[in-house]
Amino acid sequence: MAKSIQLYLHVHQPWRIREYTAFDTGADHNYFTAAPHSGTNNASILRKVANKSYLPTNRILLELLKKYPDFKLSISITGTFIEQCEQYMPELLDSFRELVQTGRVEVIGETYYHSLAFFYNRAEFDRQVALHAEKIQEIFGVTPTAFRNTELAYNNDLGKWADIHGYKAVLAEGWDKVLGWRSPNYVYQPTNSSTTRLLLKNYKLSDDVAFRFSNRGWSEYPLTVDKYVKWLDEADGDLVNLFIDYETFGEHQWADTGIFDFLKALPKAWLDKKGHKFMTITEAAESAEPADALDVPYTTTWADSERDLSAWLGNRMQQEASHYIYSLAPSVMATGDINIIGDWRRLTTSDHVYYMSTKYWNDGDVHAYFSPYKSPYDAFLVYMNVLRDLRYRIIENRQQNQQH
Repeated sequence: MAKSIQLYLHVHQPWRIREYTAFDTGADHNYFTAAPHSGTNNASILRKVANKSYLPTNRILLELLKKYPDFKLSISITGTFIEQCEQYMPELLDSFRELVQTGRVEVIGETYYHSLAFFYNRAEFDRQVALHAEKIQEIFGVTPTAFRNTELAYNNDLGKWADIHGYKAVLAEGWDKVLGWRSPNYVYQPTNSSTTRLLLKNYKLSDDVAFRFSNRGWSEYPLTVDKYVKWLDEADGDLVNLFIDYETFGEHQWADTGIFDFLKALPKAWLDKKGHKFMTITEAAESAEPADALDVPYTTTWADSERDLSAWLGNRMQQEASHYIYSLAPSVMATGDINIIGDWRRLTTSDHVYYMSTKYWNDGDVHAYFSPYKSPYDAFLVYMNVLRDLRYRIIENRQQNQQH
């Protein structure tokens, strides 16, 4: 039986806000350039993660693409990540270019700023998607034909939006509560869509690599390539969608866990079996008629145990911060000032409210790992200080325009 893996890797870095105090408000408009080697210094964080994860992973992927003509994958890469590469590590961006130039690495579309604008300001969402498409065309010479929303956030409205905008595929979490008795290993059709196809993450097989690979307490530890290929082979359906963060390789799972050796060995072990192949997301979407139409009336994501937006909007701080940033949109745009608009857009990046999460237990550990702040409350205070300064700049701009 023919069976295909869709390996999709997501790469993103936010513009982290420096330790911006109430005393800075109205006096210093630099939000994102922190002292060298501080927890919020974007240049040093990018270089650290690049050396541990992005560069070695890209070297391995390029080697695999050269060695195995049937190996393919898909990636998404945010505008904020590209900006940081351009500013701090052009050679890192070159390593991604090399992958795409093979013609077997698809680049997926998304919001430029990794924002939740879809849920707050649809016009701004459209602008951020368009900005991202323009940047991907500029850097890689390709135009995305598949789409993923920030954090794989999906509902029926997004499926309809993707259809209207001509995307061949849209990605979502293959969450049990949505699928019911169905399997994530087929092509689906979003409700209210005519041509767009829906590809769903097989979260169990994806998370076996992303989260459980180095867990010595896991009953299946260690995860060998032979064992994993057997699981992939035994999965029902024609497609196995492995959606994983890029940083899984070398950052979340360190080199000494054997994660790089696992990645090196996977394509050969899979392709050696008859009828096995790799496809890009768009190829998979076009490979078969939909098995069914899928109704997703509420928003799902790929985060935490609830698979909803509670990682970003689960407490009053997050809700207030999100409401405030998007309430500024009309006055920000009215300034016509590219610096104010650019800073505001960087502040829509969803990571800023993610750092404010007060979740505990397993999910809370994940949130704390990613946050550069001592606590969610510090993240909230810093963010609100910046928004107050941004509002000050908007008022100052308005006054200057009135004088002229």
